[in-house]
Amino acid sequence: QVQPVESGGGLVQAGGSLRLSCVASGRTFSSYYMGWFRQAPGKEREFVAAISRSGDSTYYSDSVKGRFTISRDNSKNTVYLQMNSLKPEDTAVYYCHATRWDQPAVITQVFPSWGQGTQVTVSS
Repeated sequence: QVQPVESGGGLVQAGGSLRLSCVASGRTFSSYYMGWFRQAPGKEREFVAAISRSGDSTYYSDSVKGRFTISRDNSKNTVYLQMNSLKPEDTAVYYCHATRWDQPAVITQVFPSWGQGTQVTVSS
């Protein structure tokens, strides 16, 4: 396995939307829960959202619930994060990673490292 590759970030005004994508190589992508995490300057990396192997279960942090939607396409080894009603406090570098099935907010060491992430900047 190699680290995931995130894309889709950018600069957007408050109230706007972005869709992030994460491609993870390997033939066993559908075996993993996948999650999105973010890290703002000077802060710890935090959990944002996770999705089960088939996509039938999703999990969100309280700060994004109702605004963000996680989804996946196992045929493309890709997980998405649709972000609506963005706020300045959503500004961060966003990363994806495999997560534990029993603790979807916690990563599991499937990939050798984090990807490079994608920068999301929300202006007020």
